Amino acid sequence: MRKFSALIGVFAVVLLSGCNTVQGFGKDIEKGGEAIQKAVK
Repeated sequence: MRKFSALIGVFAVVLLSGCNTVQGFGKDIEKGGEAIQKAVK
């Protein structure tokens, strides 16, 4: 549960810091998905 909470926190920081455009938002979502996949493995 601790890893999941940390992952959500990192995802939120990346999302809020880098999504100035719709394209940037898409890239942030993709990176967040990749991080979740790595955490699950």
